[in-house]
Amino acid sequence: MYSFMGGGLFCAGVGNILLVISTATDYWMQYRQSSSYMHQGLWRYCVPGKCMTHTDSIAYWDATRAFMILATLACFFGMIIGVMAFINYSSFTGFDRTFAAGILYFISCFFVLLAMAVYTGMTVNYYGKRYGNWRFSWSYIMGWVSVVLTFFSGIFYMCAYRMHEPRGPMSR
Repeated sequence: MYSFMGGGLFCAGVGNILLVISTATDYWMQYRQSSSYMHQGLWRYCVPGKCMTHTDSIAYWDATRAFMILATLACFFGMIIGVMAFINYSSFTGFDRTFAAGILYFISCFFVLLAMAVYTGMTVNYYGKRYGNWRFSWSYIMGWVSVVLTFFSGIFYMCAYRMHEPRGPMSR
């Protein structure tokens, strides 16, 4: 049980770090314009020599930002509850902390999957039809890696929950 929880905490910790880095950095997409590379993230876009804040309120950027922030928060609170379950912290006896942490990791996975799907669909639809020399970059890839890590965090915690839950009529 503790090895599943340890694996889940490791995946969640790395996934949460990647979520924060992915959300905060400016390398979701790179493109070439007039012989120089430019890049943009969820908050800023950068041309050679300077970066500027996105001033337009474009719906898919706003949705992607919101889902990434919600995913980061869900993963963070899942980590707090997961650590409390790991060390058998007993101030909350009304619910199973292992199960709650697993559910929060799955919620985080769902939110980051939504964010990545919205961004991917809209970016491919817009840039794919208008420009030929663009690509997704490392911040975007970190977002997809965090989908996998938060999913496995949820799997590990659900396995730990199944290992210690009472079974059968004689177990109570």
